[in-house]
Amino acid sequence: MQFRLATLTLLIVCLLPVAVLAKETKDIKFPLQNAEAVVFSHDVHLKKYNNNCRICHNAIFNLKSKRHFTMAEMEKTKSCGACHTGVKAFSVADDKSCVKCHKGKPRDVQFKVKNAGQTVFSHSSHLSKLKGECRACHNGVVITGKEGRVTMAQMEKGKTCGACHNGKKAFTVAGNCGSCHKGMKPREISFKVKGATNAVFSHDFHIEAFSCKDCHTKIYPFQAGVKHFSMADMAKGKSCGACHNGKEAFSSNGDCNKCHKGYKPGTITFKTESGDVKFSHDFHLEAYKCADCHTKIFTFKAGQKHFTMGDMEHGKSCGACHNGKDAFTSNGDCDKCHAM
Repeated sequence: MQFRLATLTLLIVCLLPVAVLAKETKDIKFPLQNAEAVVFSHDVHLKKYNNNCRICHNAIFNLKSKRHFTMAEMEKTKSCGACHTGVKAFSVADDKSCVKCHKGKPRDVQFKVKNAGQTVFSHSSHLSKLKGECRACHNGVVITGKEGRVTMAQMEKGKTCGACHNGKKAFTVAGNCGSCHKGMKPREISFKVKGATNAVFSHDFHIEAFSCKDCHTKIYPFQAGVKHFSMADMAKGKSCGACHNGKEAFSSNGDCNKCHKGYKPGTITFKTESGDVKFSHDFHLEAYKCADCHTKIFTFKAGQKHFTMGDMEHGKSCGACHNGKDAFTSNGDCDKCHAM
């Protein structure tokens, strides 16, 4: 009786590692953001390889590493792709085999875009047009799984959606905002300008005469933190000056109040060794327009070069008008300008 009990106890102890092993080799779920999880079955694979764990561990799957591989990497024999090449097992690069791992229907993907509403990508709509060929997009080129969010300017150069939405295969991403950004109503943009009132850009007003693609992204990229251009840059055709050139629309270096509402330029004080010089905008605007001086003579930019009296005598700065013809000469009576 004692012999039988000892034998039974020994048998139970021997079977414990097997029970523990069976518990550890459960199915593994790999969660996906926009689709059902991919389930890896240890039972199926162990049965095929005669319970030889070492075929995968740690030669292919390092149990210490938690890294997830992309499909593009699997196609280069990483992770599952080490065996799923089409030789040992079905290929991860075969469109028809996608459903063997990815069960169920892929979900719609929602992209939240600041100031442009929400964009929804429909997998079902695209798959029906592509006849179920997932790899038309998930091919390591169009969608790599590594790239972060790309800008509209990058899409226009063929990135992500722009690989097909180029005006040939499908409608272009350049201009057809409402096709993806449903219900988008672009807001007014207020540009804070030091020394002047804010310039307010109205999308509503401009969209009455122009389409989105006339400006985006050829003139204005869809990206936060882009360079702000000076009035001198605009006078050379940059930013607003691309249209506001005096031909297509009023000139950007004309009437300041058209954009800077309620703007009243103040008096500017220049400190010199011969006493302060005060320039009165009010006095000069009685005889001249903003465009007579800006930006042909004076640029709208801080930190500009200060000219000497010698420079002015040669037509620079104030000397462009104060030449003895248009106005009193700059090399005449000093106390007309300098509070000496």
